[in-house]
Amino acid sequence: MAKQYRVIVTPKAADDLRLEHAWLQERNPRAAEDWLTGMRKLILGLASMPQAHAVAPESAEFDVEIRRALYGRATRWRVYFTIMDETVQVLHVRHGRRSDWQP
Repeated sequence: MAKQYRVIVTPKAADDLRLEHAWLQERNPRAAEDWLTGMRKLILGLASMPQAHAVAPESAEFDVEIRRALYGRATRWRVYFTIMDETVQVLHVRHGRRSDWQP
């Protein structure tokens, strides 16, 4: 059986999710709910094999290894996280059209 990690969403990442969901909700409520459901599934899925996601290009700018999970089709959402022992910590969520994440 594959190792299971504990997934923690930091306050910063939770705020990112709330803000993006609210923005989408104003424009297309149905799409906003689908997006939130998909993001939850992706984030909860990090509990199993988080190493399957690539190291983020921005990782070199940080003191710890940062990985990036992608969600969506054309312009993907980026979910940045780190793996520490038995824990996956989700640090930040941003749209793919935005510039790279800076420390």
